[in-house]
Amino acid sequence: MADDSSSSHRRDPIKSPVGNVAAQRRRQQAVMVGKERRESLVRAKRLCRVGVSDDGDDLVENDMMIDEEQAVLEAQTSSVVEELKSAVAYQGKGAMQKRVNALRDLRRLLSRSELPPVEAALKAGAISVLVQCLSFGSPDEQLLEAAWCLTNIAAGKPEETLALLPAIPLLVAHLGEKSSLPVAEQCAWALGNVAGESEDLRNILLPQGALLPLARMMFPNKGSTVRTAAWALSNLIKGPDSKAATELIKIDGVLDAIVRHLRKADEELATEVAWVVVYMSALSNIAISILVKSGLVQLLVERLTASSSLQLLIPVLRSLGNLVAGDVQTTYAVLVPGNEVTDNVIAALIKCLKSEHRVLKKEAAWVLSNIAANSIEHKKLIYSSDAVPLLLRLLSSAPFDIRKEVAYAIGNICVAPMEGPGKPKLILEHLVSLVDRGCLTGFIDLVRSADIEAARLGLQFLELVLRGMPNGQGPKLVEREDGIEAMEKFQFHENEDLRNMANGLVDMYFGEDYGLDE
Repeated sequence: MADDSSSSHRRDPIKSPVGNVAAQRRRQQAVMVGKERRESLVRAKRLCRVGVSDDGDDLVENDMMIDEEQAVLEAQTSSVVEELKSAVAYQGKGAMQKRVNALRDLRRLLSRSELPPVEAALKAGAISVLVQCLSFGSPDEQLLEAAWCLTNIAAGKPEETLALLPAIPLLVAHLGEKSSLPVAEQCAWALGNVAGESEDLRNILLPQGALLPLARMMFPNKGSTVRTAAWALSNLIKGPDSKAATELIKIDGVLDAIVRHLRKADEELATEVAWVVVYMSALSNIAISILVKSGLVQLLVERLTASSSLQLLIPVLRSLGNLVAGDVQTTYAVLVPGNEVTDNVIAALIKCLKSEHRVLKKEAAWVLSNIAANSIEHKKLIYSSDAVPLLLRLLSSAPFDIRKEVAYAIGNICVAPMEGPGKPKLILEHLVSLVDRGCLTGFIDLVRSADIEAARLGLQFLELVLRGMPNGQGPKLVEREDGIEAMEKFQFHENEDLRNMANGLVDMYFGEDYGLDE
């Protein structure tokens, strides 16, 4: 059976030429995007400060512990956990209300502080008593408060999230259709925090059956529930194994729900659904095929064109980039040169290249690099578009991370698709034009950088110039831009691949006979 994972057609980027690396490199990096999400958008784990229910309870009070010293807060937390234990053990009149009151007190303590007293709650034995409060037959108010407490414990440090393991079976069970929506949503939130922590915890959640009920929670049009379920799913399927992403897209109703929400939902909900698409398209070739056939690309382009929300545009761009980073057949299905959808994609990417947001420029350059890594027709499509002047400007003046993405796009425009091992064939018209327009300086700057990937990319482009420029102009152009000096710094470099590449170019094109014909 063929491996569904995108890694099945991925080559080691260290050994790949410019013409074959961009799409495969970025598909691999897409798996790592969870770290970026945690650092930049604080998406991987979330503290629940405002409740999911609409019961009118003032779920966050202004006079709680926000200004208390941490030691006092921790002492109160330990005391409240003891009160909760007593309330759970109590069987007399008003027992249920005692439990709910104690749970609410604990939840408020775990919700208000910038440094929630999770460690104190765990030391006091909160997990075991909270698991008791999740037992079937308990009133919704009790279930909701217990799940909320667990949600905020799971939003803590890795070891604190790990403490939720005894609660996972009941949290999953309460996702079912027999649970009220507020309870199911709060349990989904808690499980999303667990899934966002690590691959090991995702591998515990998946066999316990969390995927199917979370997927079904995306089916209704209730915004809050769908947002939470989609966010939890994006954490649950983010790999690096592709199995969960493939299973998710195969669940009846999931594709229809994704398409419906991306077409009609508000931007906040569309953002969460778009992140689900990011991970499915990053990890699963089967998902890519299904998503492409659904007409999803047009919806992504419409969102890209109409929205100004950075939070939405990032996952939309990444989804689009993943969909065009598949094999040539998939890319042709997505982007047919001359087709209106294709023209709209390029126009939307140009809009992002012009944006003031550096992250949009970087993402748009990445998508263009994926498109340019495909057929001759796709390379010509970008070369003849208004994207090229923007790319050239960014290569010379943008921050380093953007310049590196832009360099992949420009490099791929200049080489034909790879048909086997060896050096890539040149698209001479593109190479000559782009070099004449000043791109060589930007690539030599990459050669000088301390970034190994960027330096390799710069050297690969220098090889194209040295080998391909007509009338032997390549060496003179490289010398004029101080490219020889840039390459000579690798003479004793610790990276063998770069050392051999740079020394080989210097020896071949700037050896003892260089300049004698002058």
